[in-house]
Amino acid sequence: MQQTVIKSFKDIFSATVLLFTIKVALISAFITAVAVWLFGGVLTGFVKAYLGWIPWEWLQTTGASVATIAIAYMLFILTIAVVTSFLIEPLLVKLAAKHYPQVKVVGSPSITASLLVSLKAALLFFVIFLFTFPLMFVPLLGAVWMLWLWSILIKEPTFYDVSSLFIADKEERRKKKKGTTLLAMIAAGFNYIPVLNIFSAVFAQILFMHHLLADKRIASSELYNV
Repeated sequence: MQQTVIKSFKDIFSATVLLFTIKVALISAFITAVAVWLFGGVLTGFVKAYLGWIPWEWLQTTGASVATIAIAYMLFILTIAVVTSFLIEPLLVKLAAKHYPQVKVVGSPSITASLLVSLKAALLFFVIFLFTFPLMFVPLLGAVWMLWLWSILIKEPTFYDVSSLFIADKEERRKKKKGTTLLAMIAAGFNYIPVLNIFSAVFAQILFMHHLLADKRIASSELYNV
C-alpha cells in the first residue's frame, strides 16, 4: 500500500500528468458552469423543498446554501471523474509501460459501460448524500463521512477503467478489488484541498493502476532471477 501511494504521488507530478489534469479541469469547469447556469434555479428550489422538514428556520436557510454549493461542487468533481475516465486510457498505458514493461494491454473499457458505471456511482452518491446531509454538520464525523461518500464516486468507475485495460481474468479482478475502498478514500482526500482537488480522479486512476499491477513487477523480477 505504501509503495503504491508513493509511486502514484511521483507520477502525478510528472509534466505529462500535470498537463493532462489541467486539460481535464478546464473541460470539466466549462461543463459544470453550463450545467449550473442552466439548472441552478431548479437545484436551489429542490434543496429548499427537501430541507423543509427541518424544524429550525436558521438551519433550513444555512443548510440550503451549504447544500446547493456542495451539490454544485460535487457536480464538478463528478464531471472531472467522467472526463478523466473518457481520456485516461493513453496515459495509463504509457505509465504502465514505464513501470511494468512486461504487462500487456488486454482490453479497453467500453465507453457505454464506463458511463453507466459512473452514473450508477453518482446516483448512489447523491441518494446517500441527500438522506444523510445533516451529518455534514457533525465535527470530524462529517468530514470522514464526506470522504467516504466521495470515494463512492471514484471506486467502481476507476476500478472498471483500470481493470479493463490490464486484467482479463474475472477471478483476479475480484481479488484485486479488495482494499480499493481505502485507495478511493485516499484519492478523495484531494477534494478537501482547493485547486489540488482537480487531481483526485487522475490520482485515483494511477493509484488503482499501481495496486492492480504491483505483483506483476515482482513476478517479472522473480522470473529474471531464475
